[in-house]
Amino acid sequence: MSGTEHRKPTAHVVVGYTPEEGFVAVQLNPPPAEYVWHDRQAEHRQERFGPGNGYQQWLAVDLSTGAVWFGDSDWRTQEDGSAAELPGRRRCEAGDGALPSPAVLVHPLTHSATDGQGTSTWRFFTAEELYALAGRLLPTVQRVVDSLHRVGPAADLEWSAEAATAWADLEQACRYTSDATGAVTWPEPRTSRVRATRVEVADFLARNPELCDPSWSTATDAELDAYAAYEPASGYGGVPGRMCAPANVRIEEGYTFYGHRAALYAYRAAACGDRTPVEAGTWFSTSEAGRASWEAARVMGASLADAPDCVLGHLADTFRSAAENDGVVLTGLNDHLWKQRAEERAAVDETLAATGEELARLEEMVKELRRARNTVLTRVLNWTDGRDDEEIARLAATSPTAVAQWRERLTANPGGQPE
Repeated sequence: MSGTEHRKPTAHVVVGYTPEEGFVAVQLNPPPAEYVWHDRQAEHRQERFGPGNGYQQWLAVDLSTGAVWFGDSDWRTQEDGSAAELPGRRRCEAGDGALPSPAVLVHPLTHSATDGQGTSTWRFFTAEELYALAGRLLPTVQRVVDSLHRVGPAADLEWSAEAATAWADLEQACRYTSDATGAVTWPEPRTSRVRATRVEVADFLARNPELCDPSWSTATDAELDAYAAYEPASGYGGVPGRMCAPANVRIEEGYTFYGHRAALYAYRAAACGDRTPVEAGTWFSTSEAGRASWEAARVMGASLADAPDCVLGHLADTFRSAAENDGVVLTGLNDHLWKQRAEERAAVDETLAATGEELARLEEMVKELRRARNTVLTRVLNWTDGRDDEEIARLAATSPTAVAQWRERLTANPGGQPE
């Protein structure tokens, strides 16, 4: 669904967590029975729960590899109200969109049960029982990892409606019961159908093609990711919310959408057909065809800074044609060209600013030199030593006319220096 093929992992129990290996990777330490109780009649909250009630056994799944393992928390380090340390996120914390890396989900197991008289009892599991549970769940884990979306070149994981359903089946299969002898029994793993309220974004696009944005066909990965990450103040987010907002279309409440990024990448892949979408900057810098096209399109010594919009538009058409011959579709081409021009114009602006600063500095220096020269010129003219204006002008690097005018102003104002 992502427009990119990826190898999918196989569900397996991690090495060191099997009876054959003696469970060398795990050491369970449940609290003694006297530390685990619930007194509903206790007056104070701190007296209602035993210190061992914070103990937690869990099952962990790495959705990127299919690895399954189990473990427990240290009940002796649990403080009042603190959560048990887990090796990953709970399903409710992972959301229904992209899965962060590492994609480890943890399902805390239920330990307490209530009998017919309302008395709470606790059941902690042995390593053998947890291994048996992990083995029973491998087909369900395989359903999860097989149905997750893997998006883009990095195969980023994203929930699908089927994967979310399979995980719910996994959680149901972890709800233990006890038989008449007190032995633990686990329900048979089920394979539920995807509820109608769980909707794939790809299906939503197919049913509402008029709401699709044609620009997705040549959008960059970053642009598609930003579109998929749309989060309004209220209402649906992601692709459906982003599509419906400008069209003023309202979606009925109660649905959960899956595969936002995967749907956009698939849309782009379908639009590109048998050609590969490649970001323009990458194509120009890494491919022979891109480098040759860039050099051929730019006149020797020319700068994009001087190119008007119409010229950039013509260049874009030229590059698209060259890319088509190379078997690729350029994404983000217009933005790349306009950004390149903006960067070159910014460099010209910097040159202009630097030139202006240097010119201002030199002009201030010239003013200081003129003031110093005028002071010396006044002294020399006041000597009246018989030298003519032409000789003094040569010394002052000015014209005889300027010296004559300076002499006249001195004669008119003998007590000071002319302006």
